[in-house]
Amino acid sequence: MGATVLDFIHEVRWSDAPADVQSAARLALLDLLGVAASGTTTSLSAIVRQHAVENFAPNLSSGIDGCRIMFDGRRCSAPGAALAGGMQIDSVDAHDGFKPAKGHVGCGVLPSALAFAEMDSELSEAEFMSLFLMGYEIGSRAGVALHASACDYHTSGAWISLSAAAIGARALKLSKALTREALGIAEYHGPRSQMMRCIDHPTMLKDGSGWGAMAGVSASLLARDGFTGAPAITIEADDLQTHWNDLGSRWTMQEQYVKAFPVCRWAQPAIAAVQKLQAEHHINHTDIKRLQIGTFHESRRLAVAAPQNTEQAQYSLPFPTAVALVHGDVGVSHIDGKGLSDEAVLRISEIAELIEVEAYNSRFPANRISHVVLEMQDGRVLESGPVEAAGDPESPFSTQDVESKFMRFAAPVLSEFGAIALADEVRSIGSKPSLSTLNALIYKKGAF
Repeated sequence: MGATVLDFIHEVRWSDAPADVQSAARLALLDLLGVAASGTTTSLSAIVRQHAVENFAPNLSSGIDGCRIMFDGRRCSAPGAALAGGMQIDSVDAHDGFKPAKGHVGCGVLPSALAFAEMDSELSEAEFMSLFLMGYEIGSRAGVALHASACDYHTSGAWISLSAAAIGARALKLSKALTREALGIAEYHGPRSQMMRCIDHPTMLKDGSGWGAMAGVSASLLARDGFTGAPAITIEADDLQTHWNDLGSRWTMQEQYVKAFPVCRWAQPAIAAVQKLQAEHHINHTDIKRLQIGTFHESRRLAVAAPQNTEQAQYSLPFPTAVALVHGDVGVSHIDGKGLSDEAVLRISEIAELIEVEAYNSRFPANRISHVVLEMQDGRVLESGPVEAAGDPESPFSTQDVESKFMRFAAPVLSEFGAIALADEVRSIGSKPSLSTLNALIYKKGAF
């Protein structure tokens, strides 16, 4: 392996990043924290957090009391905290992602960086943000490299594992030789699970994010203890070097998309198409006779019309589209609990016709495009035309948009006061000598 990747892992500094990259990183951190807070309300998160506490015991001989779980406060091991945190974020499918990788990075980066920060009470905000930023840069490229070199479409956990291992290698101050072993272990054991299986049969398995974070954190700890695993082919193969040569000059942190709604990104262009029609026409959902959604292949396979749980609702195309037609928005309450039995939504979801459009297939994954056609009871036919969802790097949300989204997701869990305090801290993070203020806001006992 050339020195570039190893050097970047250990030497990139928060201060190296241009101001606009730092701003993007702070917004990414805020967005992830909002989704993580909201995730505490899901059954998936409750199960996995309890699992981590019961089955991933902290290493008390290390001199620390263990690693706390985000917005929970209970302690477990570093791999357990990464597992719980990654799944907690993934349990509400509203976190950011990277189009070229067809998946996500941040949902594993954040809990991994927090876990290692728990192991070092003297870690500064600047070093934490260095870990956070570096994790995105390694993970984003690893995702693209994996897709270029593997024959199947695997979940995000596959490349999150490499990202988490890189974070661990730096936090543990491993040598470059041991870092190479950690990356190899993580690549080998990272969960190359079948993404389309969970699209066709939605369950709590989701996108493998927590499992990848757990595997990567474990990989760095194993490498520290002498376990071998190099090479990481994804990083070292000669024909994949083009994915790594721009480290430090191109910042993929600025290329992440942000979701407006807590459902699969592939369903969001159709929601945007509905909102476009609602802005242009007076639409009463009771007057809808027929709904057709034209979309790309992967989106069409989000086919569950009458979801029985939030996982099925999050991996559905017709259901959240119907939610938008009935309610004008799609929130967490619409895709869980009583929202799943909303008769008005189910009526429209169950009459939806999903059409695969070859022109949209040819544009995926660089563009995710859908259109909606509504036939009304009075004979009108309303057509949205091709639509992409906002929040992509080409049409980014404003800072105010992301902060408003954070409040929508975080305030119901943290209280408005708690959410405002957390947002204020993240806006300026990077200069304080420790993470004590951030920790007080995300690990406060008894608040959740």
